[in-house]
Amino acid sequence: MAMQLGALRTALLEAGASPEKADKAAEEAASYVTRLAGLETRVAVVTWMVGANITLSLLTLGALITLSANFASKLGEIRGR
Repeated sequence: MAMQLGALRTALLEAGASPEKADKAAEEAASYVTRLAGLETRVAVVTWMVGANITLSLLTLGALITLSANFASKLGEIRGR
């Protein structure tokens, strides 16, 4: 038997649906829940990847700014001689 949402199946049966229709509806709803859980996982991974990318980009930018400042000061020393 496929995964079902028990509370939904029970509610459908109490509302007067046939057991077959209640089973099919509960299985279909459960498949959507499973798909949504997969999407949540993917969004969490993408969010982490974007955060890591932004962090590494800012670190690289900071390093480049520091290097350019050091290079400019060294260049000024050379020109001053």
